[in-house]
Amino acid sequence: MEIKGKAAVVTGASRGVGKATALALAQQGCDVLVNYSRSKAEAEEVAEAVEAAGVKALAFQADVADDAACQAMMDAAHKTFGRLDILVNNAGTTSFVKHDDLEGATAEIWDRIMGVNLMGPFHCIRAASKYLKEAGSAEIVNISSVAGVAGVGSSVPYCASKAALISLGTTMARALGPEIRVNTVAPGFIEGEWLKAGFGDRYDKVKAANEAKAVLGKVCQPEDVAAAILAFIQGSDLVTGQTVVCDGGMLIGPKL
Repeated sequence: MEIKGKAAVVTGASRGVGKATALALAQQGCDVLVNYSRSKAEAEEVAEAVEAAGVKALAFQADVADDAACQAMMDAAHKTFGRLDILVNNAGTTSFVKHDDLEGATAEIWDRIMGVNLMGPFHCIRAASKYLKEAGSAEIVNISSVAGVAGVGSSVPYCASKAALISLGTTMARALGPEIRVNTVAPGFIEGEWLKAGFGDRYDKVKAANEAKAVLGKVCQPEDVAAAILAFIQGSDLVTGQTVVCDGGMLIGPKL
């Protein structure tokens, strides 16, 4: 897809991968709705940076677990930009619970993680689909995780939510084609504040362990994942229902 003159919604775009993706789209001439849940000031800064690239931006608060909020967000994007061509489902959440701590994975944790990580993308897809179909040729990219491929990650509910998101991408590709293509990026360890907050004092040790496992000897920066997302959007229009792992070769490593 040629994205100059198109319009996108990027969820969870106030920081990290979402921010990097919003800026990358803007630099290619795409208007961007910058979604956030709580980080208003950060999202507004991202929107200002998007506008500095010479395109339109809108910072919009919505918890993607709220179906009505997602409907309102897509309506606002279409009203502001006059079109909607791209949806990047990046918003996510987790809780750090050891996998063998079955009692620690409470119903509340399950409900929140599945609500944001799985139902959130579905809510957004459902709300955006009429506008994306109207565009005639549109792209959805869901952001899963290696946790959904290998069952390793912050908690059992998180792994399950990301595995389910990969399946959702496949089924939505069948349901929404040919007008809408749906693909998935599954990042590995991403350097940044989200994992720093989750791992705390263990962050450097966990990061080093992931680097040691990776064939390429490094972990992801948000911009690496954004590049994988744009590769789906700007690449062949015959690719749909696919998942690409972006992890520096951690899952296939270590290098022999």
